[in-house]
Amino acid sequence: MSDRDYDPYARLDPVPSFPLTSDDITDGQPLPAALFGTDAGGGNRSPQLTWSDPPEGTKSFAVTVYDPDAPTGSGFWHWAVADIPAHVTSLAGGGPVPDGALELRNELREPGFIGAGPPPGTGVHRYFVVVHAVDVETLGLDPESTPAVLGFNLHFHTLGRAILIGTGEAGGAS
Repeated sequence: MSDRDYDPYARLDPVPSFPLTSDDITDGQPLPAALFGTDAGGGNRSPQLTWSDPPEGTKSFAVTVYDPDAPTGSGFWHWAVADIPAHVTSLAGGGPVPDGALELRNELREPGFIGAGPPPGTGVHRYFVVVHAVDVETLGLDPESTPAVLGFNLHFHTLGRAILIGTGEAGGAS
């Protein structure tokens, strides 16, 4: 197995999946320029997402975007949003997060989404766009928590997980 086959969710307890679609992302295909960072020639816009049929007992959602192929040894968190109310089943591309949701800081220490920007020579990166169905209304995170802390808490509260994987490489926004 190569590093590019690594699935960051494979080591977690298995949970049911549910449907996730996007006007911006086709599973397994290159990301559009709008989802690349401005430094990479893109629009730095968060993806449009729509989900349905979460597991029974879902009380909130979390959304994460993670690149396990970043040349860091620990991947790169592009977006992490917790405590999305259970009645919300979509996010507008580039739009604000819903009232009550907690948008954590990304790897650049900025709250919100940061677009793809793989460095030259690092090959094709995968972007795991994940909606997590959560069994509590709020995870009680400190607003300064990292996406990894969110992931730790999600481990104990995830009822289901919907995943789309987009790809990108240096120069992909042009």
